[in-house]
Amino acid sequence: MPSAEETPVHQDRSVVPPTRRDEIAAAGSELIGGPAGRWAWFGSSRLTPVRVVALVAIGMFALGMAQKMPCYDWAWFRGASSQYTHACYSDIPHLFLGRGFADNLVPYFDQLNGDMKYLEYPVLTGVFMEVASWLTPGGSTQYREQMYWMVNAGLLMICAVVVAVCVARTHRRRPWDALLVALAPAFALTATINWDLLAVALTAAAMLMWSRGRALAFGILIGLATAAKLYPVLLLGPLLVLCWRAGKYREYGAALLGAAGAWLVVNLPVMLLAPEGWKKFYTFSRERQIDFGSFWLIITQRTGESMDVDTVNNIAMLLMLLACVGIGALALTAPRRPRFAQLAFLVVAAFILTNKVYSPQYVLWLVPLAALARPRWRDFLIWQACEISYYLGIWMYLAYTTSGDAHKGLPPEGYQLTVALHLLGTLYLCALVVRDILMPERDGVRSDGSDDPSGGVLDGAEDVFVLGRAPRPTRPVAQALEGPRVEWGVQPPGAA
Repeated sequence: MPSAEETPVHQDRSVVPPTRRDEIAAAGSELIGGPAGRWAWFGSSRLTPVRVVALVAIGMFALGMAQKMPCYDWAWFRGASSQYTHACYSDIPHLFLGRGFADNLVPYFDQLNGDMKYLEYPVLTGVFMEVASWLTPGGSTQYREQMYWMVNAGLLMICAVVVAVCVARTHRRRPWDALLVALAPAFALTATINWDLLAVALTAAAMLMWSRGRALAFGILIGLATAAKLYPVLLLGPLLVLCWRAGKYREYGAALLGAAGAWLVVNLPVMLLAPEGWKKFYTFSRERQIDFGSFWLIITQRTGESMDVDTVNNIAMLLMLLACVGIGALALTAPRRPRFAQLAFLVVAAFILTNKVYSPQYVLWLVPLAALARPRWRDFLIWQACEISYYLGIWMYLAYTTSGDAHKGLPPEGYQLTVALHLLGTLYLCALVVRDILMPERDGVRSDGSDDPSGGVLDGAEDVFVLGRAPRPTRPVAQALEGPRVEWGVQPPGAA
């Protein structure tokens, strides 16, 4: 935004302009007029940051839908390899037939034909899938598959906007960080592969509620998110450690109670009325073999030896527990209490890194957490480049495995390289977040004096327990709100 030369106006100091603090954001802003000037006005237009973020999210989602058009028109229905060579695969149209929605079967209650006797998704995701089938018009089988994908895409677009808006509002002074979510290429490419965006949206809304000090609402939303996908429950772990360090036991208890209650409200009816169908998700997760995207797959492909699934489950669980212990120790020993978003990102990333499968849409879990934990465009884009390489790699590898003797696509060695890039990219971002925790002066969010904008009751709270030393007083909230004045072109301390 160019500076106003004629009439100086007062700048809204409650909003942090990223073009003054991030060289990549400043360079990118040249496409729309350049970085914000000293006298730029941030509140004079109807296009508020939140509205801009929402519009950009809709635009990028639409581009992601357009990328799926070769599959929508023909590739989903004409052989296996075409949808891979065009990198436009989606589970949604295939499961419309394969999980009985086209035949009006009731998820969890009606048995399916074949080995998959029941729907293998958590209950709230199953409800989402069922509602979308109700909204799907009749017609030929292919037309109904197309419309089922289109209906789901419309519902998932709403989820995408919810994610972007919630991220924009979580850090009150940093709404523009949500452009990291809205413009994330991997977000657009993977949004309509599966139904993960439902859980991501509920988790983002939960983070917003916690940032506003509404512990019970946070817990209810996390419970609902866990009823849609398992990973959101992991956020209760780092929150426990942070509340322990700050002495916020009552707030954590409210969050835990809300999460348990909301999860039970969704699951208990199906658990009691259709126990076999309800537990399919959990038995499927336990019995699932080593699959795409994991370091376990690299090991088995390189050695040529299979691994017992129970052994893999036990080792993966042990690695995850060790990672959680390390994250907990980091939270209790850090010189300054870590931000909630930082620990949330680390614990979900640890789950992804140690899991025996990594579907390409799992990147959606991390995108909003990464934008809150490490809102630096350079590092975010490096990570996104690694994820895009994996996105292309898995489809090219599947094209190779389904093209028969023609061997069109990416051989196993090439696919293993893309898996390694995905793992290294995630580890790179984790390392930077850990560095920011150990050296809080390098945390870009805290460079203006803030404590934890997404921390809610934790923001500005005094420590009551620090492992290995006496607690230190936290910087006063008033001091945090003022922050230093930073002009574009001058990097604040620790912003690198």
